[in-house]
Amino acid sequence: MASLSSQPSKKAMRSPAGSSNSQSNRGSSGQTVKFARRTSSGRYVNLSREDLDLSGEMSGDYMNYTVHIPPTPDNQPMDSSVAVKAEEQYVSNSLFTGGFNSVTRAHLMDKVIDSEVTHPQMAGAKGSSCSMPSCDGKAMKDERGQDVVPCECRFKICRDCFLDAQKETGLCPGCKEPYKTEFDDDRDYPSRALPLPAPGKEDANNMTMMKRNQNGEFDHNRWLFETKGTYGYGNAFWPQDDMYGDDGDEGFHGGMMENTDKPWKPLSRKTPIPAGIISPYRLLIVVRLVVLVFFLNWRVNHPNEEAIWLWLMSIVCEIWFAFSWILDQIPKLTPVNRSTDLEVLHDKFDMPSPSNPTGRSDLPGVDLFVSTADPEKEPPLVTANTILSILAVDYPVEKLACYISDDGGALLTFEAMAEAASFADLWVPFCRKHNIEPRNPDSYFALKIDPTKNKSRPDFVKDRRRIKREYDEFKVRINGLPDSIRRRSDAFNAREEMKMLKHMRESGADPMEPLKVQKATWMADGTHWPGTWAVSSREHAKGDHAGILQVMLKPPSCDPLLGGTDDNILDFTDVDIRLPMFVYMSREKRQGYDHNKKAGAMNALVRASAILSNGPFILNLDCDHYIYNCKAIREGMCFMMDRGGENLCYIQFPQRFEGIDPSDRYANHNTVFFDGNMRALDGVQGPVYVGTGCMFRRFALYGFDPPQPDKITQGNGSETQALEAKELDPELDVNLLPKRFGNSTMLADSILVAEFQGRPLADHPAVKFGRPPGALRVPREPLDATTVAEAVSVISCW
Repeated sequence: MASLSSQPSKKAMRSPAGSSNSQSNRGSSGQTVKFARRTSSGRYVNLSREDLDLSGEMSGDYMNYTVHIPPTPDNQPMDSSVAVKAEEQYVSNSLFTGGFNSVTRAHLMDKVIDSEVTHPQMAGAKGSSCSMPSCDGKAMKDERGQDVVPCECRFKICRDCFLDAQKETGLCPGCKEPYKTEFDDDRDYPSRALPLPAPGKEDANNMTMMKRNQNGEFDHNRWLFETKGTYGYGNAFWPQDDMYGDDGDEGFHGGMMENTDKPWKPLSRKTPIPAGIISPYRLLIVVRLVVLVFFLNWRVNHPNEEAIWLWLMSIVCEIWFAFSWILDQIPKLTPVNRSTDLEVLHDKFDMPSPSNPTGRSDLPGVDLFVSTADPEKEPPLVTANTILSILAVDYPVEKLACYISDDGGALLTFEAMAEAASFADLWVPFCRKHNIEPRNPDSYFALKIDPTKNKSRPDFVKDRRRIKREYDEFKVRINGLPDSIRRRSDAFNAREEMKMLKHMRESGADPMEPLKVQKATWMADGTHWPGTWAVSSREHAKGDHAGILQVMLKPPSCDPLLGGTDDNILDFTDVDIRLPMFVYMSREKRQGYDHNKKAGAMNALVRASAILSNGPFILNLDCDHYIYNCKAIREGMCFMMDRGGENLCYIQFPQRFEGIDPSDRYANHNTVFFDGNMRALDGVQGPVYVGTGCMFRRFALYGFDPPQPDKITQGNGSETQALEAKELDPELDVNLLPKRFGNSTMLADSILVAEFQGRPLADHPAVKFGRPPGALRVPREPLDATTVAEAVSVISCW
């Protein structure tokens, strides 16, 4: 159950001139053949028959259908750009610090935690060393953790040496040959068709020539048998009946349909309480109201003359309590239940179609916020379990981004989150493989039920036993972090004292003079922690430290990354092993600023996430509030993406509690509030925000009113273009945006993007303010150092 809150409309909003172009890949009625070639990013580029330069004799043999060419040996995807991969690796391996009137620095970290890191998305992951002399850097890696070599000589090189070689000579340090750029894969594909060789002009080294049968044709069966290949999802998408004007039974029947051609279904429904349940309750309210009126009438007409002041005070209190009771009972007259249809959501946003053969999700992005302040009062193990439940939710991985705000700036929290990100390499694929619920490991292993119930895989018991051992070791590492950090810091501080003492002896200083060495807190790579130290000092205290931002898990690729038997200690074959983006953040704190509240931490998270991921929806959680239902985010999207969802400001999820006695003698479940009062308020206008477990619309958090569809110029159908800055608020001056949101142009530009991406699909005439289908299938831009530095800047004290 999720309760909804509507955003009241106060001001009219105008629409920009023009209309958005409808993104439709449907073929025309002419005699055309469309071929689709899969690129490295998973995108399918359509090729027409005219682009193939075929002869007239062969053209008559082609039919009217769309062909999906699989990645056969002669159609292998190209590698992504080495420069982009190098920049992503540099961002994920760097700790960014900065603040007001200070330089933003990126500290490259080869080691984040003392334990071994295995996942390639995480900072400090294991890898080969750079082959350049006198360089101790790590070689560049791809999504699977394999070395990226930009030259055919297989010379391994790190990101900095690669950039230096390109700037200086452009030659590979290994073979002294120029770097080739054929491996670069542009993410913005041109509209023109890719050139294909004409028949009879194949390369002799092409794999197609090696797998031909006696007739000279490509032997698909031989290739599938020898290479264990697969053609994936189908080979041809047949058009619908009478698409090309065929009469009678000559047309093509069956096949896949576009999402816009399917009958429209609502994503959510409002179901009233059955009359057999609500009618007796309403009758009871009326009876109580009548008795209350008679009681107050008797109290007013029979005053106590001997204590008139006490009687007057009691009458006022009783009337006030009666009025409060009436206000509490009125909403309970019309409570509502809400239900969602996840199958319709999947069909509308995730189902493969002729225009989306791979089934890339069209759902909007979601940023999840977790806030913590003190690792002594909020145990890091509890926070780590919350993070693991978030990383394992059932939602498109590339659409998720998890942020944790550490207001204490403690190294203990930082390394605990790094340990959680490392353990997620096993826990998240394990949950996906066996459909684990709940996905908080501590709660899952504490369940008093049969773990093999509804589990069909034969290796579940073995995998669960191994994961249980790994989780026990993970808890030992988390609980041992305070002692590990203390011993490490004492060792490094002792080394610094020895260096200082040696320097004093060499310089001839008085050996009896006390040593002035700061008792710093040291990270695993042997450098100072930029946040709060165990022994507070200037710029390293709880209320005085620089802003810190670490991308612990870089954004994943847009296409699934299937595991294998050799990748981990478990068999993750045919299981997506990608992890969502995970960012650690500690906002800048300086003396003289009152920034020790949770609201300020949320504001910093909103600003930093707008630069890094800019998800149009935000779900905030406390550090001890994990996600019990892995499909909760999808259920929230059923409300936000449904008809009229653009007017919803937030969705409040109910809270459930653990560790309570079965009888609940002290009402710790808070059932009356969440299951009674919240449903009642939902029937009036919307529930109240309880501080956690709430999904917000980012555009609403910026203080803007919902759109007014009746006063906006429509585009094609119900689609409208993205708004301009002056149209967000008629009374808002564009030149005053920096005064309202700061001087960051990237933050100001992200507002319009978040507003557009948060709209529901324009797939129904009743949707007055929607976006075209397929607009959110474009891969996310990779992070670079400039973007992360801007995120550090927007959370500084300014």
